[in-house]
Amino acid sequence: MTFAPPLELPGWRHTYSGKVRDLYVPTDTPDDASPARLLVVASDRVSAFDHVLAPGIPDKGELLTTLSLWWFDQLAGADGGRGIPNHLASDHALEGDDTVGLIPDAVQGRAMLVRSLDMQPIECVVRGYLTGSGWAEYRAEGTVCGIPLPEGLEDGDRLPEPLYTPAFKAPMGEHDENITFERSVELVGAETASALRDASLEIYRRASATAEAHGLILADTKFEFGFDADGVLTLADEVLTSDSSRYWDAEAWRTGTTPAERMASFDKQIVRNWLADNWDKKGEPPALPTEIIERTRERYAELLRLLTS
Repeated sequence: MTFAPPLELPGWRHTYSGKVRDLYVPTDTPDDASPARLLVVASDRVSAFDHVLAPGIPDKGELLTTLSLWWFDQLAGADGGRGIPNHLASDHALEGDDTVGLIPDAVQGRAMLVRSLDMQPIECVVRGYLTGSGWAEYRAEGTVCGIPLPEGLEDGDRLPEPLYTPAFKAPMGEHDENITFERSVELVGAETASALRDASLEIYRRASATAEAHGLILADTKFEFGFDADGVLTLADEVLTSDSSRYWDAEAWRTGTTPAERMASFDKQIVRNWLADNWDKKGEPPALPTEIIERTRERYAELLRLLTS
């Protein structure tokens, strides 16, 4: 499907639209220049199986942005850990005696003002539990992303230790490629590869502890990083949202009798399941029913309530 035309935002020029987010730069930015600030707008679009679906999920952009901002605050030190540098820029400026907002009213609540970074081509995936594609590989090979695991694990089991399984960020329109840590060293150098791995594992462990304190399990997640103008490794993009992470209800995981009960996730799995039952993956996908849209929105909203209450 084609996207709706991007919003016209005063002071900003649209430069890119992904499946679910839109990117803007200040209107006075020369075409060949790297802007100091970017505006990242989360839409209500929802994607599955490499297609953008219709209609979108109401309030999805605001729910995910709110959760990202909450996690950035936790990781900046509110959880008691060291401050993890992130890409957020001040969303206001002081003009005379007045504070002036820099995010346009039309996208308030679903936009982040961020610093421009030298983004690294590695998607930093951390897996704490055996599920999804990892479970499929384990059944076939006894490994996850080539990393050997003990025998006898079941779908949904906690791994002995969180696994760092990086991926190479493919060009737009192509699939990311799972790679070894050694390959990541070849791509970005040993120092950067180690820094990406260590930061990802630290953030995962801290976020897992926070999630568990709220009755949730953070099964897996992915991070993106860049270097700022001073060479500081900086957490970027969205972080620990329903679109980038797999969360389960801890009590259901402990007491459920089937994989579906134990691992009902707070994300768009409802959408994926419905599509799998109602579409052969040929041509354009069908429109999502109202019930599926409402149930998916509630899962996004419930996760935000559980974590932030």
